[in-house]
Amino acid sequence: MQFPILTSLVVLPIAGAACLFLVRDDERHAPLVRNIALVVSALVFADTLLLWSRFNAASGDFQFIERHAWIPTFGISYVVGVDGISLLLLVLTGFLTPLALLGSWESIQRKTRAFCIVVLLLESAMMGVFISLDLFLFYVFWDAMLIPMYFLIGIWGYERRVYAAVKFILYTLGGSVLMLLAILSLASLHNAATGSYSFDLQKIYALQIPPGEQGWLFLAFALAFAIKVPIFPFHTWLPDAHVEAPTAGSVILAGVLLKMGTYGFVRFAFPLFPDAAAQFAPYLAVLAVIGIVYGALVAMVQPDMKKLVAYSSVSHLGFVVLGICAMDTQGVQGAVYQMLSHGVSTGGLFLVVGMLVDRRHTRLISEYGGLKKVMPHLVAAFLILTLASIGLPGLSGFVGEFLILLGVFRWSPPLATVAATGVILSATYMLWMFQRVNYGPVTNEKNTGLRDLSPREWAILVPIIAVAVLMGVMPNLFLRPIEPSVNRMLNQIHAVAPVRVQVSHQPPAASHQPPSSN
Repeated sequence: MQFPILTSLVVLPIAGAACLFLVRDDERHAPLVRNIALVVSALVFADTLLLWSRFNAASGDFQFIERHAWIPTFGISYVVGVDGISLLLLVLTGFLTPLALLGSWESIQRKTRAFCIVVLLLESAMMGVFISLDLFLFYVFWDAMLIPMYFLIGIWGYERRVYAAVKFILYTLGGSVLMLLAILSLASLHNAATGSYSFDLQKIYALQIPPGEQGWLFLAFALAFAIKVPIFPFHTWLPDAHVEAPTAGSVILAGVLLKMGTYGFVRFAFPLFPDAAAQFAPYLAVLAVIGIVYGALVAMVQPDMKKLVAYSSVSHLGFVVLGICAMDTQGVQGAVYQMLSHGVSTGGLFLVVGMLVDRRHTRLISEYGGLKKVMPHLVAAFLILTLASIGLPGLSGFVGEFLILLGVFRWSPPLATVAATGVILSATYMLWMFQRVNYGPVTNEKNTGLRDLSPREWAILVPIIAVAVLMGVMPNLFLRPIEPSVNRMLNQIHAVAPVRVQVSHQPPAASHQPPSSN
């Protein structure tokens, strides 16, 4: 019998959280609690690497499928599987969680046991979202993920934490309710076609849904995912959540949770409703381009470092949605790559900002200046992550943005041209922020005695930077498992919408090959 490796990704963090209940919740046992949580999260990451090593990168089909009856009367099953799109998102989740725990090692001093339990339960739910192949199971994990993030912001956040937590959960639940209605409608359509209810994604893929119904169902799914991304104008919850969340919350929110929205478009909205996707993609792309430019312009005037990085996420994830809307191999492959790159670079930036806030207890850019003279190693790490975020060639951000713009240009040169201005604006606000924080004279006496990186902080930043460089110089390592799954998804869409493919999206014979990494 095959080892249920996907189920272990969900169960192991829950088991770790259960073990923490056996440890006393007091200051003396806080180091033990942190160590247990860190070891469990590291084991989960090792589990994802084992999964990657056993994954057949040449296949675009779902692999490691586990199927068990759950509520058979209503056709609900426990069905999990992984393809090249979800594989690396699982690895990203496993990679960022222990780093987020390490980043909060000193800043979380109260209710430490509860904090570690919440982070582990959040990791379990995030893993569940990416492996679910049953729509009902996906919805369960999708909503389950909201609860620990709500507590993470509401209990361990900053001054306006309760407001930010409530706003986060209300926005996300609002979209989720419509998605649930759409999921129930799909099960009903399956019952009408076959005589039995089913939420199995692979069976739902095979349904012939009338174009009129596709439109409403697509909009229900798309709204839930648009809020999660978030796409303009559904983005207003994100800056508050990021600013008020503790460092671990910001890292996980930016690194993983936002990707659930873009993942939902790739896995569910576009392949389930290809006719509606072809109809609404141009409108969605326009919103994405508005978000790219708007997010960059608003980030440029932010006095708060965390809020600036938060608005940069609105801009960068606009690129991801735009690549998906292009519906060709380069665009979608670049979108998936950019999901990973954004998780690494922006997660790293939030960790660096968290380190500065732990020292100075302020996020205001004006409170800093001249840090290069005081803490050169931290500033060097800050610079590399900033350059990765703005897409410098040789670092992670370049590959995804290049593929996205290449794919979108074939579809709509005007949209690609406007979106490309976001790259310039990104360099402007990120480098300007970096210059104000780290260069010039040390004008604030409070900054003169700041310590440089500790061994714990070295252990956090070295892996992040290593992955950012690896993704920049060896993109094929990551593109190879992604490509077959992207092609399978696009073939499923194009089989139903051949006219749009022939007009705009038929790539040249060799265009599906990813760029050489050497």
